[in-house]
Amino acid sequence: MPAQPLRSVPTNIITGFLGSGKTTAINHLLSLKPASERWAVLINEFGQIGVDASLVTHSDGVEIRELAGGCLCCALGPSLPITLATLLRKARPHRLLIEPTGLGHPARIVDTLQGPQFASVLDLRSIICMLDPAVLNQPDVLQQPGFLDQLNLADVIVLNRIDLAESDLTREALTLSQNMFPPKQEVFTVDRGQLDLAWLDLVHDGQLSAQFPEAHAEAAKVNSLLAPAASQPERPPLPGQPLLKQGQAQGYFSYGWVFAAADRFDYSAIRAHLDSVSEAIRIKAALGIGHAWVGYNRNRGDTAAEVSELAWRRDSRIEILADRQMDSTELEKHLLACLQ
Repeated sequence: MPAQPLRSVPTNIITGFLGSGKTTAINHLLSLKPASERWAVLINEFGQIGVDASLVTHSDGVEIRELAGGCLCCALGPSLPITLATLLRKARPHRLLIEPTGLGHPARIVDTLQGPQFASVLDLRSIICMLDPAVLNQPDVLQQPGFLDQLNLADVIVLNRIDLAESDLTREALTLSQNMFPPKQEVFTVDRGQLDLAWLDLVHDGQLSAQFPEAHAEAAKVNSLLAPAASQPERPPLPGQPLLKQGQAQGYFSYGWVFAAADRFDYSAIRAHLDSVSEAIRIKAALGIGHAWVGYNRNRGDTAAEVSELAWRRDSRIEILADRQMDSTELEKHLLACLQ
């Protein structure tokens, strides 16, 4: 009898820059694997010979495959679907862990996992980024686009090696991680890659419990005053039916929308509209634009908004902070009109 097709295999990406402790974390997770489950691990190493796979604990119920000689997101990109399909057929796992190279841009890996070939096969759950606070003293690392992409893409940031880091660097890294936009599901601190097994399932079916950050770097004092105006039911955003959250306090008003990942904006239309909202004292957005994702950031008084490529892939979200009440229904109508 032929094997049944695989469906919705829980999948996690464990990312992080060079030396952040990814392999140690995966070894720890494998030590927690339920004895009744089969797990598969796909390891991508930038070097030509491949060493990481030999450092991962080989045990019963664990199938390991390594791709060496480049990044899955670029040079080895065409090899990913083939290698992944082969690994899944052989292991038929209950869970898949993927460790990209520390120099990679994992957003393209996410695009493959959520593409038509694997959309029904894999269930992408939390993307975990390992972060060594010591990198805050390494300007060359902080300027690496891949390093920033890894942090932006993550659902969960784990500050690792805190037993070795200076306490002030740990505090700074924690504050920066907790104030990122879009917000993270959780930010944890650990020693020696001691991840909790439950962290792998903090995100399921693309739904985020952390819909909006509690504060922004430039408007932390204002946003700390913003409380929900009324109890609002939680529901996942559906295509064309975004989730709205509002708040107000001391003359300030916040309006935020989360759009389904399937929604895509027309770039010219949404850029023109966000630029035209003159009442806003702050607008932040993460937007799906066709096959790309961009971040939008504008403060009142800026001559132009800051727009940049974004690694975020979960959903589109827009947050407007104003000093007078606005018509949220009218705002949403204009946003929906910008969808492709």
